[in-house]
Amino acid sequence: MNYFRTALLLAALTALFMGVGYLIGGQSGMVIAFVIAAAMNVFSYWNADRLVLSMYHAVEVDARSHPEFYGLVQTLAQRANLPMPRVYIIDEPQPNAFATGRNPQNAAVAATTGLLRLLSREEVAGVMAHELAHVKNHDTLIMTITATIAGAISMLANFAFFFGGNRENNQAGWLGTLVAMIVAPLAAMLVQMAISRTREYAADRMGAEICGEPEWLASALEKLAVGAHRIPNASAEANPATAHMFIINPLSGQRMDNLFSTHPNTENRVAALMELAGRWSGPRGGAPHGQGFAQPGFPQQQGFGRSTGPAPSGPWGQARPQDDGRRPGSRGPWG
Repeated sequence: MNYFRTALLLAALTALFMGVGYLIGGQSGMVIAFVIAAAMNVFSYWNADRLVLSMYHAVEVDARSHPEFYGLVQTLAQRANLPMPRVYIIDEPQPNAFATGRNPQNAAVAATTGLLRLLSREEVAGVMAHELAHVKNHDTLIMTITATIAGAISMLANFAFFFGGNRENNQAGWLGTLVAMIVAPLAAMLVQMAISRTREYAADRMGAEICGEPEWLASALEKLAVGAHRIPNASAEANPATAHMFIINPLSGQRMDNLFSTHPNTENRVAALMELAGRWSGPRGGAPHGQGFAQPGFPQQQGFGRSTGPAPSGPWGQARPQDDGRRPGSRGPWG
């Protein structure tokens, strides 16, 4: 999806915000909503990454505190010709990851402790390569601003429900309030879905190119889909407008927030990656020019995940349950 279409979708979110403002406060409400939306866009450009990371209580790590994970991201960033992003770990049992930041020079990637426990070294490489692909494609700014505005639309709609019907300047009365409460959030979700789905396919492909093995990311996606379905993410449930930022939809599907999925079907993503692996030349379906992950320059030491600082919730490389959804033939756990 080109940037012109993305700009149109962001404009649609702003228009929705203004429309809800009109239903609540008439023409003056629409003007106020426009000013708020413009201010939010400026704020989101400079600060939304910090806001999202704080929302999920992400802790920044470095080469000293978590050398293996940090080193893996560093090597992948070098392969992608990207500046080194800030690296975060989220103490969250649900396996998932996301990237944020206004540009590659100010990017951050985050993975949950659940992801680091569940996946093998190669699969984590596939996931982080996917997130770096979002950074390289400049998706992170769009996705973060979308999350901020879509969340604001939902809050404004809730405001309309509680206060709109009692205001004399509510031009559409209770009917307008109901439209603001129901239609606007669903329309915002549709816009999020349109932004996210095509970008996920593009990031899957580029992530496979960065790490050199489409099968690693395919295997990771299958495990993450099973894990995200089984393990709820309380922070994501409380902030559903951020769901499209994750590599796998973190929502449980028990609320209206998940009525429209922001992610492509996992089976379709896996099928596309396996088709890509079949087309590539080189040993074991590797990247073009035969530059797979297991090449000089990548950290190969065992015991991946041991830290010299405060340890995350459990070591990576521990034995995993047999029913974790892993694909037959995928590589074993780290360590």
